[in-house]
Amino acid sequence: MDFTKKVKEVARAAGADLVGIAPIERFKDQPEHNHPSAIFPAGKAVIVIGKRIPRGALRGIEEGTNWHSFTLFGYNNLDDAWVTETCYNVCMFLEDNGWEGVPIFPHPHEVWPQGIAVAPDRPAPNVIPNFDFAAVAAGLGEIGYGGFFLTPQFGPRQRLGLIITDAPLVGDELYKGNLCGDCRQCAIVCPLGAISEEETEELVCENKKMIVGKRREDICRKCQNGAFANRYHERGNTERRAALCARTCIVALERAGKLENVFANPFRKRSLWAVNIWGEAGEIEEKEIATWKGCADPGSTAQGGD
Repeated sequence: MDFTKKVKEVARAAGADLVGIAPIERFKDQPEHNHPSAIFPAGKAVIVIGKRIPRGALRGIEEGTNWHSFTLFGYNNLDDAWVTETCYNVCMFLEDNGWEGVPIFPHPHEVWPQGIAVAPDRPAPNVIPNFDFAAVAAGLGEIGYGGFFLTPQFGPRQRLGLIITDAPLVGDELYKGNLCGDCRQCAIVCPLGAISEEETEELVCENKKMIVGKRREDICRKCQNGAFANRYHERGNTERRAALCARTCIVALERAGKLENVFANPFRKRSLWAVNIWGEAGEIEEKEIATWKGCADPGSTAQGGD
């Protein structure tokens, strides 16, 4: 326990806003090409490092005037230098104490496979763990209805890094709260109708169950409301942490008083701007967007993501 506590202290001293530890057993139901043990068979635990995205980095997008500030925080899943340095320092501490730490940086796990398996009994490269699942397994939070990983400190405003280690660390308990609350505002506010308000799927980590709205990634890629393509474009999921759905999640969580990081002024101060599936832009009140956004997809009556 003392060494586990020291690892967390080192992580926080190195700039981590969040740090949790997931025992390797919590990944038992993950597919092999997402499993940390496929990368480091001797690994006993996964350390999850979180660093907050400043709320102010979303201000220009919320006002519809500036997108560049958010791009400083790894919007396209490149190896975020500000997370990388923290993970590096924790790995060096582990190595100085005789343990190995394998740093894994944010890449969309949907892009697998990218190579040829080196042996019949091994998955093809690149093995990429599901970062959001790892963060749930490390007790840092939950995945909400909109498909975002949420923490009680910052809601969806964090970036994650992982370290797989053979150090005998004590795992954290799973988050017991119900942060999302199933308000479905992320789905209601989506101007493209991309997140279904009715159809759902269940995600499970041990005894923790999370309800997520079904989402159409093909529609999310058309979003002009603060969404960004990641570096793999058509293969990896759209980066949505600055999109209207995620920004509305922040608004809902703050209004409900659920976040520990509180501010003197509300995040949303005026009517929102939105661009619908037809490319029509306008300012509109949140309560009116359901009648304004129109069809989810030209030629289709299906509803589903953001």
